[in-house]
Order: sequence, then C-alpha cells, then structure tokens
Amino acid sequence: MLTPLWLTLKVALLATLAAGAVGIALGWWMSQRRFAGKNIVDAVLMLPMVLPPTVLGYYLIVLIGRNGVLGQYLDRWFGINLIFTWQGAVIAASLVSLPLIYKAARAAFEDVDGRFLHAARTLGAGEFEIFARIAMPLAVRGIAAGLMLAFARAMGEFGATLMIAGNLPGKTQTLSIAIYDAVQSGNDAQALWLTLVISVVCVVVLVAAGRMLQAKH
Repeated sequence: MLTPLWLTLKVALLATLAAGAVGIALGWWMSQRRFAGKNIVDAVLMLPMVLPPTVLGYYLIVLIGRNGVLGQYLDRWFGINLIFTWQGAVIAASLVSLPLIYKAARAAFEDVDGRFLHAARTLGAGEFEIFARIAMPLAVRGIAAGLMLAFARAMGEFGATLMIAGNLPGKTQTLSIAIYDAVQSGNDAQALWLTLVISVVCVVVLVAAGRMLQAKH
C-alpha cells in the first residue's frame, strides 16, 4: 500500500527538479527581455495550467510516444520508450507543474530592484554572474514557494500521467491513480487512507509555501 506513496514522492521530486530548472531559467529570461510576441510566449508557457490534463497527455503521446515526433528517434537510436514507465510519469508531472514555477520565478525576478542589476552590469559582471550572485539570492523565497506549489501539483497529477504512464501497480501507479483504482474496485477503505495521505502532504507543503510568501513581504 505504501508503494504508490514512495513512487509519487519520487515522481514529484524529480518533476519539481526538472520543471524547476526550466521554469527558473524561463522566468529569468522573460523578466529581462522585451520582444514582440512576449505575451504570446507567456500564454503558451501558462497553457498547462488551463488545458485539460487529457489534452496534455495527448500532446505528450504525439511528442514522446513510440511513434511520436521525438519518441520514434529515442526508440530507434537509443532503445528508449517512455510510455508506461515512471520516467514518463515524471515528464507528465513536470509539464503540468512548470507554469507554477515559471510564474513564481518570473514574478520574483521582476521584484528585484533593477538598480542592483544595472550597477552590476556597469561594473562588468556577466549575465550568469548577475543571475547567480544577485538575482537568485534576492528572489529565492518567491522561487522556493513556487517550487513547493509545483511539488504539491506534481503529487496530485492524474490525467496526463494516466495517459502516458498508465496504471501499472508497483511501476507507474501513483497515489492519485491508486485512489481512482481503489474507488473503481470498491475498496473504499484504501481509497480513504490514500486520500488522507496525499491531502496531509499537500496541506503541509501549501502551508510552508504560504509562510515563505508572507516572509517575502
């Protein structure tokens, strides 16, 4: 019964790390650039937050499925098949949690006083040095809160994960899928226990994220 919990924690942690790296980089880039179509790019990056999970799952199948745009080459060249694997679940969870990290990181970077960044550039600091030594330390609380929210979102991911990873007990069955499976099979006791577990974990994460956001202000 604990296997779905450990699998969910592993998937959520790896998804948060992957989405965090991409989301923080995108948040920094979008906060520092002015270009035509910026609003469109922002809307595209936020799409996973509003699209139905089944649509995201279909996009992933088209992209990384065995016959997908990238999936066919992964299979042909490296023998990698991400469908019905926990790695596929990580990719699905990363996609749905990315907007939370990106939005939090962008807002945190935009809150950084531009005079500090301008002064660093005037003194000859490179962009990476400015990012690592000035922007990140000043924006870290907002980014950390975004990472926590993304972790909670990744733990609760269901639709896209089910389409990509399936429902294989012990291999790809995360907590949310295990709850669905328990309800479908009439095992109300197991469904209730799993529901309480994921609810407690998510509440703890959300409370911690809320405290970080309050401390930021």
